[in-house]
Amino acid sequence: MFQKQKVMRRVLYSLIPVYLFSIYLYGWRVLALSAVVFFCGILAEYIMTKRRNKKVSEAVLVTCALFVLSLPPTAPLWIAAVGIVFGVVLIKEAYGGFGRNIFNPAIGGRLFIYLTFPSILAISWMVPGVFGQSGIVGVDALTAATPLQQFRQGAIPELSQLLLGLRAGSIGESSIILLLGAAIYMIVTKTANWRLISSTLFSGYVFAFLFITTGLLPGIDPDQYTLGQELYIALLFVFSGSIFYCAVYMCTDPISAPNKPQSQFVYGAIIGLVTMLIRTFSLFPEGTSFAIIIGNTFASFLDEIFQKKKASKTKKSVAKEVA
Repeated sequence: MFQKQKVMRRVLYSLIPVYLFSIYLYGWRVLALSAVVFFCGILAEYIMTKRRNKKVSEAVLVTCALFVLSLPPTAPLWIAAVGIVFGVVLIKEAYGGFGRNIFNPAIGGRLFIYLTFPSILAISWMVPGVFGQSGIVGVDALTAATPLQQFRQGAIPELSQLLLGLRAGSIGESSIILLLGAAIYMIVTKTANWRLISSTLFSGYVFAFLFITTGLLPGIDPDQYTLGQELYIALLFVFSGSIFYCAVYMCTDPISAPNKPQSQFVYGAIIGLVTMLIRTFSLFPEGTSFAIIIGNTFASFLDEIFQKKKASKTKKSVAKEVA
């Protein structure tokens, strides 16, 4: 039934620890969302590909998994169904299917419901607990406010909460340790490109620090902190929200990301910058989804720019040799 894709399968392997940990934190909600999203996503692609006499790609399994993990834990099932169908049909299949879409389907579907149902998703967070049972020892001190919401309230989340994932947020974005392990696995197996991951996170960190030290970040007064503390807070700001999760899984999408090494650095820098701009100056607490869509828009253009520069240098070198 499925078109075999080894790279997509390795992405799924890397998601297993993240998925298991999300079930540990949120219990049956993850399973219910997964059942709805995988059923609707696979069915949507099957209907679209059947018309072209093609098989369903294993990439849709990755799209469904990433979409589920990007949702708030208590997101309504019907909203999840709308989002994945929108992502698969209009973001992917409408452009011709796998390999032809210019936008990441998972992030496109996530952004669509984020803009369409903001008031519902804004209250869909919950305190993580052992299989969804909030209040268990070790997590009872947490509140349902996400780390980014805490920043806006002038509170600084603890590093241990961010590293271990014991804090409110989207289903799969919580544990930095697990995401770091997934990144290492995908880089070693050549499933993901290190330039895309590192440039996104480095750019996000640099601009987070600039906005903190200049007093632009809401809720943070730089006069209360030393330079070292501001560097540390910037690190916590990058560890908060979904930028780490998206840097590992969304930015590295081989279809919607650029291919040239130079353009990959610029692409990641754009995503990191736009994420921090939206977090700092807009009403949205998170800006990674917007940043990736903007990055997707310029991906082919960046490849074209650096291709022309390379061609121009080649012509000059040939002209010198002839002379």
